[in-house]
Amino acid sequence: MATAKGGEKLALRKPVFVKVDQLKPGTTGHTLTVKVVSASPVPARARGGGGVPAFAVGSRPARIAECLVGDETAAIVFTARNEQVDLVKPGSALILRNARIDMFKGSMRLSVDKWGRVEVTEPANFTVKEDNNLSLVEYELVNVAE
Repeated sequence: MATAKGGEKLALRKPVFVKVDQLKPGTTGHTLTVKVVSASPVPARARGGGGVPAFAVGSRPARIAECLVGDETAAIVFTARNEQVDLVKPGSALILRNARIDMFKGSMRLSVDKWGRVEVTEPANFTVKEDNNLSLVEYELVNVAE
């Protein structure tokens, strides 16, 4: 149990689950339930550069898989890293805690870093709305004058 200064207990906040179609570029702290549509590993050589990448653990290169996940509102590409790769099987349902939206080549990607969790949950009873893929929408960075 988390405690504040003085020893009193902090009230843990209940997670607010969001739907995939509510995700926006550059946002963090999302909790959502999704179903995995497909998962494909990204070969190390396709990620460019020789040698060991900066984000590799020890001397082992990081394992990465790109997965199409979604709910009844939309779909998005989820980038699974290392042990997360073992959890993302097509057809399985996941709860993503403290997920974030990263931008990759102008499109949104969902990811969970070391501060979040990927949990397998009971099978979801919805069908993924694949025709509303948020990762196919291209965004452009625009500087707004104050």
